[in-house]
Amino acid sequence: MTPLVFNTQIAKGKPSNNDGCPFCDIEKLTGIIEKQNQFIWLENKYQTLLDTYLTLIIESSDHLGDITNYSYEYNRSLIHYAVDKWLKLDNSKQYRSVAMFKNFGPLSGGSLRHPHLQIVGFKKADIYSEVHSENFTGLSIKKGPNFEVNMSLQPIMGYTEFNVIISNMDKLDLFSDNIKDLVSFCMSEAFYQGRCKSYNLFFYRIDGKVICKLVPRFITPPYYIGYRQSQRNSDINLEKIKTDFFNYIEN
Repeated sequence: MTPLVFNTQIAKGKPSNNDGCPFCDIEKLTGIIEKQNQFIWLENKYQTLLDTYLTLIIESSDHLGDITNYSYEYNRSLIHYAVDKWLKLDNSKQYRSVAMFKNFGPLSGGSLRHPHLQIVGFKKADIYSEVHSENFTGLSIKKGPNFEVNMSLQPIMGYTEFNVIISNMDKLDLFSDNIKDLVSFCMSEAFYQGRCKSYNLFFYRIDGKVICKLVPRFITPPYYIGYRQSQRNSDINLEKIKTDFFNYIEN
């Protein structure tokens, strides 16, 4: 896959968490595409990638908001809204591929704490070219009609990657609830004794399915950086994580 080209000159102007939060100052926001209650879909002021159209969704007016502290109802509304905008951009046929993802925490690649999702249209790149259906199969956690939650046995990077999969849009509430449960679990003491402080969510539309991959973030393994070689937890560890998840949900 040809590398994406990053414009460092534009990136120099981006705010950080050490600056005033631009997403808190709603009156000064520019490039707004649409507003719905607290959700704001807007063009990213800093178009840092060549041949792309970068947009984002401000999730909440609460600077410290996150999936972990949203109500189930609020999170459902957010996921419904975000998926609708992602598919709207994808269905416009203006881009070769369209990605939606979320960064949270210092190891996630995000620069601002204020909760937001990103939707990016790629004019030339197929952002999914290195992603395969095998990356979304694995140890089943939950399964029902048109719905599954599992942990990857062939992860994109590793070590633990959770997949929430639906093949019918009427399962979008179930999709949202399980994303919330998994994110809350990964950011709790029940997962690696609370050592996880960052995560990414990646969304895919593959083979008629809508998929969310949750990747708890730690230091990126050198095998992946140097050789593109993913790693995964042992079967015993994955089974333990599955048990810990159910214990967490029940409590």
